[in-house]
Amino acid sequence: MGFVSAILADYSFEKLIDTAAELGFECVEVACWPKGTAERRYAGVSHIDVDSLNDEKAAYIKDYCRNKKVQISSLAFYPNTIGNDLEMRRANVSHLYKVIDASAKLGVNMVTTFIGRNQYKSVEENIELFKEVWPPIISYAENKGVKVAIENCPMLFDENQWPGGQNLFNSPKIWRKLFEIIPSDNFGINLDPSHFIWQMMDYIKPVYEFRDKIFHVHFKDIKLHPDKLKEVGTLAYPLDYMSPKIPGLGDVNWGAYVSSLTDIGYNGYACIEIEDRAFEENEERVLASLKLSKRYLEQFVI
Repeated sequence: MGFVSAILADYSFEKLIDTAAELGFECVEVACWPKGTAERRYAGVSHIDVDSLNDEKAAYIKDYCRNKKVQISSLAFYPNTIGNDLEMRRANVSHLYKVIDASAKLGVNMVTTFIGRNQYKSVEENIELFKEVWPPIISYAENKGVKVAIENCPMLFDENQWPGGQNLFNSPKIWRKLFEIIPSDNFGINLDPSHFIWQMMDYIKPVYEFRDKIFHVHFKDIKLHPDKLKEVGTLAYPLDYMSPKIPGLGDVNWGAYVSSLTDIGYNGYACIEIEDRAFEENEERVLASLKLSKRYLEQFVI
């Protein structure tokens, strides 16, 4: 069990790993955005600068993690690679290749990311964009021995992502199509059950159907507000009727979810993702959110 490093945005790499060790975590999903870019909350964090990662720095990072007994579960970069801004799309794809290179150099061999989406185009049109952009990325990752795990967040929260959201990879129906287009053993899922909650979807059944595609897991919760949902409906901005929460304070049935993962023999990385505004007041509250999440999840995960 570990956590996504983006919530500790101001920490150095060393302080990040020291903190993980002190809190008793076994791994960290390390954010690797380009330096100085943050187009949204939780983005723009760079605990490993992949642009300057040479053999000497890679050896230092591996030694530091080994000495602290904290593994890197994945290098994380969650951009929009097929968005409507062509310049941003090119920059994001270019950086994603660098993250893949860095993951191979560090021996992590996992990258967690998004497909992206042109929010103004249909699903069908976005699938055509996927066909253009993603086969070379996955082929490159294959050659490097790196697995690419796509998180299932629709990236639709408020007016900035309206109407279609900014990540195509948001439902099992779409997953089947994309996996048919790229039938690669290096192309899989970073599964987060919370996103199924507000989409009114089953988050247990897909665990069994896609058991061989689940490379990485997120532990995050979502709390639906039924009174607000009745007032605004499902066509409203999602944040008008739901709130991200730490595990145990939302509507995910964690016993059922972890049980399904044990059923399929999943024994990989599981990282807590903190996006709960109730715990972002200061550093003390952020650290408390990690401690509370870990304490709660330890009833299910050893």
